[in-house]
Amino acid sequence: MRSTRDYSAGIERLKKEIQTADAIVIGAGAGLSTAAGFTYSGERFEKYFSDFEAKYGFRDMYSGGFYPFETPEEQWAYWSRFIYINRYMDVDNGTYKTLFELMKDKDYFVITTNVDHQFQKAGFDKHRLFYTQGDYGLWQCSEPCHQKTYDNEKTVRAMFEQQKDMHVPSELVPHCPVCGKPMSMNLRADDTFVEDEGWHTAAERYDEFLRRHDGLHILFLELGVGMNTPVIIKYPFWKMTYANPKAVYACLNFGEAYAPDEIAEQSVLINGDIREILEKIL
Repeated sequence: MRSTRDYSAGIERLKKEIQTADAIVIGAGAGLSTAAGFTYSGERFEKYFSDFEAKYGFRDMYSGGFYPFETPEEQWAYWSRFIYINRYMDVDNGTYKTLFELMKDKDYFVITTNVDHQFQKAGFDKHRLFYTQGDYGLWQCSEPCHQKTYDNEKTVRAMFEQQKDMHVPSELVPHCPVCGKPMSMNLRADDTFVEDEGWHTAAERYDEFLRRHDGLHILFLELGVGMNTPVIIKYPFWKMTYANPKAVYACLNFGEAYAPDEIAEQSVLINGDIREILEKIL
C-alpha cells in the first residue's frame, strides 16, 4: 500500500508537471468515465433496465449490448435507452469539467477509447480529440456498404420517449439510406467498424500533434486506462516516454497505477479515485 505521503507527493509532482509541461497528451479509458458517474451496473442499471433484467437475467448494461434480441424493435428499445443515458443525459459529477479546467489554457490533445462524448460536453475543443473506438451518438451501415456515419440523436430521443413494453415503433427502426440493411452502432467490435472521414482527420491531427512536440517536455497523462486495449494508449505512452528524456508519464488509476522500471524515474503513479485526485490538483 502506498503511504499518504507518497499519495500527496504524487499529486504535488503532477500539479507541477501540468503547470510546466510544453504539451499534454491525455489518454483516457473507461476508468475516467466510471469516476465521472457512468457506471454500467448496480443502481443505475436497475433504474433504467429493471424490465430487461427481469425478462432476460443480465445484470449490467454491457452484457445487454450483446444480447440477441428477437426483434429489431426490442433491440432498439434497449439500445436507445443505453445511448440516451450514456451519451445525451447529463451525468458527469464534475470529473470531466474539472479536467477541462486544468487543461483549458494548456497545449493539449486527447486520445480516448471512451465512446460517451463527455470531453466535448465538458468544453474540450473537438479539434483536439481522437475517439478511436467510435461514438454512441453515431450509427453506421451494419454491412457496411459505405464508409460514412450518421448522427442518431433525434431518432434515439424519439425511441426513448415512444417505446412501450420494451419495444420501439417499427417506423423508428433505422436502416441504411444507401443499401437498406439494418443500421448498427459505430463502435469498434469487429472488422465492420467504419472509420469515417472525421475519424481519419482526428487520427492525422493526433499524429501531427505528437510530431510537433517531439523531444519537448511532454506530459503523457493516462486516466483510467486498463489492459483491455493497451496497444491504443498505455503501451504507446510508455514507449514515447522512454524515447524522450524530457517526457513524463503520469498514471491515475484506482488499483492499477504502474509503469515499467525503464521509465520509473519519469513516472508519476497515483493509485486512487480520479475525481478526487483532479479536484486536489485543481
